[in-house]
Amino acid sequence: MQTRDSSLYLSDDDLYLLAKGEWYRSYDKMGAHQAVDENGTEGFHFAVWAPQVKSVHVIGEFNNWDEGANPLTKTKTGDVWQGFAPGVQMGSLYKYVIETNSGKRLYKADPYAFFAEKAPGTASRTYDISGYSWGDEAWLAKRAKADKLKSPLNIYEVHLGSWRRHGDEPQGDPRPDGTYPGPGDPFPAQRGEFYSYDDLSVELVDYVRSMGYSHIELMPIMEHPFDGSWGYQVTGYFAPTARYGEPKQFKHFVDACHEAGIGVILDWVPGGFCADEQGLATFNGEMLYENEIHPNWGTHKFDFSRGQVRTFLISNLLYWIDEYHADGIRMDGVTSMLYLNFGVDDPRLKKFNSRGTEEDDEAIAFVRQCNSTVGKYYPDVSMIAEESTAWPLVTYPPEDGGLGFNFKWDMGWMNDTLHYMQTDFPYRPGNHRLLTFSTMYQFNENFVLPLSHDEVVNGKCSLITRMPGDYWRQFAGMRALAFYQMTHAGGKLNFMGNEIAQFIEWRYYEGIQYFLAEQYDTHRHQQQFVAALNAFYNAHPALWQRSYTSDGFEWIDADNAKQSIISFIRKGDDPKDDLVILINFDVNAREDFRLGVPEEGYYEELFNSDAEQFGGSGVVNIGKLETSETPWNGREQSVIIRVPPLGGLVLHRTGALRKRRATGTRARSATGTAKKAAPAAEKEVRPAAAKRSAAKKSVAEKDAGEKPAAKKAASRAGSSSARAAKKAAAKSAPAAKKPTARRSASSKAPKTK
Repeated sequence: MQTRDSSLYLSDDDLYLLAKGEWYRSYDKMGAHQAVDENGTEGFHFAVWAPQVKSVHVIGEFNNWDEGANPLTKTKTGDVWQGFAPGVQMGSLYKYVIETNSGKRLYKADPYAFFAEKAPGTASRTYDISGYSWGDEAWLAKRAKADKLKSPLNIYEVHLGSWRRHGDEPQGDPRPDGTYPGPGDPFPAQRGEFYSYDDLSVELVDYVRSMGYSHIELMPIMEHPFDGSWGYQVTGYFAPTARYGEPKQFKHFVDACHEAGIGVILDWVPGGFCADEQGLATFNGEMLYENEIHPNWGTHKFDFSRGQVRTFLISNLLYWIDEYHADGIRMDGVTSMLYLNFGVDDPRLKKFNSRGTEEDDEAIAFVRQCNSTVGKYYPDVSMIAEESTAWPLVTYPPEDGGLGFNFKWDMGWMNDTLHYMQTDFPYRPGNHRLLTFSTMYQFNENFVLPLSHDEVVNGKCSLITRMPGDYWRQFAGMRALAFYQMTHAGGKLNFMGNEIAQFIEWRYYEGIQYFLAEQYDTHRHQQQFVAALNAFYNAHPALWQRSYTSDGFEWIDADNAKQSIISFIRKGDDPKDDLVILINFDVNAREDFRLGVPEEGYYEELFNSDAEQFGGSGVVNIGKLETSETPWNGREQSVIIRVPPLGGLVLHRTGALRKRRATGTRARSATGTAKKAAPAAEKEVRPAAAKRSAAKKSVAEKDAGEKPAAKKAASRAGSSSARAAKKAAAKSAPAAKKPTARRSASSKAPKTK
């Protein structure tokens, strides 16, 4: 799309808003834009902010990289250099030559470039991002009407460069001895060739849809020079990386996701940028976009006190939503911005604000401005914080003292849970609090429970290798972990490879080992289990309608540390949707286990992670489970069930009893045979009351009648579980609800306007 060159020159209002930090569409004029001059000559208009320098020129393929051919003119105020260069073709490589006051020449990529040269090249590339015909009107209309706090949020985190690759051969140049770098080398050879955005539009989209995830979260796709940074050290904030294709191809990928009913969340990195000389680092020969170097990461930290920097970043934030239809933004490294001394260990180097505390007031104001601006222009887009401390009110509105995010990663849940899951079974009772502590604060914020890339890299081991025991117990542990995450209050996030229980750590230079699910039953069963669990989640509103409010969760028993069992209720808007959840984190199955339930009636097992179809031992519950008027767990009614080893189950009330039985009548066993429970099992010892604090100590219930279950159950167990899973998978996700009005700080609604 050609634009009159004259319309691209910055006005006084543009320069004012640029300096104020409120020019939210600065990419409309900054950078390189196709234009025609007053004589009808075609070319490109260029504009770049570069204060306190002698001159700025544009060089590129169009002028044979002649450093004197195309000078730019400095504005009277605002320190922006701009001008028209005739003859520039679409797709041409270019850079800015900036001459500092000391006479040094810097060769910089365009901070606002829409496209870039493919790495290891470092130049920018002219590109017209307009003209793509989107087909996601229905998706955007549905998104606008949905209430994000009452909708499924089950995220599949992906690194596009290593989800899958074409082939497995080493790429790049070999060593002098003819061998290629390997995993032990600092720069291992890439194995196979990248999938393109077009490839991913088909294969990744089809896979995520078949697995039942609601969203894809992409690790940063902004242009970056080093593959080993995973995209978190950016040089081109406005350019989708050229590794996988062109910007319009990336638009097509997002469009394909939306057509498949999948939202797209983008990782965004405002905490710091790459130190490479062609990027933003010391852009005018001195610190300009930055004010310091990060003490741990070596990245350059943005100077949020400069209006031009805030304009650059907030424009970039809106750009990915506006131009690429992003459904959510996950803001990386929020903690590193909030604290002045993040990563500073030497007391002599610590800094403090005017109040003598360590909060970075300028960064806090910037974060609030980001979230308020997105809330104003795109209230249906989710803002997600990676914040790892107990910073208060992260998901509350800025006007109520909050940061304004919609969601926050629950790093505490992640660390506690993984610590517990890697604890050997005899020691789990002593670590029981790690399982339940998250429920003490789970509704303080709108939490997302992450099992992210950070947990399966850099020597932390894959998730399955953290599980104790033999292979069967390791895979059962993976199912129990996924089941616990899915039934816990909050949104969900799972990193690629976790769903097949890949044994090796994630390696950015090769694809996920999906051949494991093709060649081995254990990995295939894990993949099928995750798909069935996702389908079950989508089909049951009790797992997501009230996932961020305290009325959506109720403990049955948080204190059964002795048996490593927890049980609770998940509630939806309709009480008929309520689910009873029990998870056993011990290797022993339990027969004739008594469980308190909220109402009398018949109960049915809807899901069991120990089903044979998932590779489990088949300890499941068949047919109708009748309650008895035997008080248990602080409730009037209870039911006798079979508890699977290292597994979880879901019960649902199907109706009232046909005829009230006399008090003390025994319930039927899970197999349908009348079981006589041992007296000790009938006796309740200080049961946990409803909603009892997870931290409050009580005596665990006794179960003298417990005995190990056989490894295999009758064939009917597997068939019953298969029917339940099939039923869950067949159900479609409920229609999105109308957005609710913003609540006060006491109600903790995170919407911003």
